[in-house]
Amino acid sequence: MKLPVYFLRAEGAAIFILSVLAFRVVDDGWLLFILLLLVPDISMVGYLAGNKVGAAIYNIGHSLVIPLIMITAGSYYGVLWMLVGGLVWLAHIGMDRMLGYGLKETKGFKHTHLGKIGKRV
Repeated sequence: MKLPVYFLRAEGAAIFILSVLAFRVVDDGWLLFILLLLVPDISMVGYLAGNKVGAAIYNIGHSLVIPLIMITAGSYYGVLWMLVGGLVWLAHIGMDRMLGYGLKETKGFKHTHLGKIGKRV
């Protein structure tokens, strides 16, 4: 594994930990957290339409942009479900990146910006 990948995985760990800590402050419904944690993986369904569509849909579901917008809007407007949903979504992305599941390339599901899943380099 190349040095930048270690940094990207460490960033993923930091995102995960900070999201969990923020969730703890905002809401202590841990059952809700656990139930929602894997919801973003529904975006894998895009791969039924092929690698290009699958990668695009997966990457939208695993980009930091939407959950950060949700967290910001939820905080600003006082919409708890939006804040909580954004934090859980952000935790999912952090967890994935920490474990090496990065944004997908169009070559196939196992090819990510963090390297090939399941392959030690």
